[in-house]
Amino acid sequence: MPYAVSSGATLMAHVSAAAETWPSHQGLQWHNDDSEHQAMTITCFIRYEIDPFQKEAFRQYARAWGRIIPRCGGHLLGYFLPHEGSNFEAWGLIAFDSLAAYEAYRGHLKSDPEGRANFEFAQRERFILREERRFTEVVPETFGQAALKVPT
Repeated sequence: MPYAVSSGATLMAHVSAAAETWPSHQGLQWHNDDSEHQAMTITCFIRYEIDPFQKEAFRQYARAWGRIIPRCGGHLLGYFLPHEGSNFEAWGLIAFDSLAAYEAYRGHLKSDPEGRANFEFAQRERFILREERRFTEVVPETFGQAALKVPT
């Protein structure tokens, strides 16, 4: 069962912008209810509490995931650093075609040398104070809705 995630408008604006430019060749497709073998498209929202004095270390950590996650089978929507408001809350968003795809991804991640090194980097430098994961299911009709031109 998916969990609700509370998040700021800024994060949602970034996710919406990412959806608009999502390359179709990545293969992530929304599955509707009338397919015979419905696959559930899920997104893992990773909420990090980071040491605000080590924001650049987290940026380095996030950049590494930009190489690792797609190689291991995740559809990386992006990593997001605090900008305004909170100075300690960061996010990572990764989509999967199904829970089975997520489990396969986890297996690939465990055997990926760069992935293991990135986990070790975070443990050694201690810039992540807390990490939470929530899995959500997209409502396809609402995903990636671009802003309409508002008359001025």
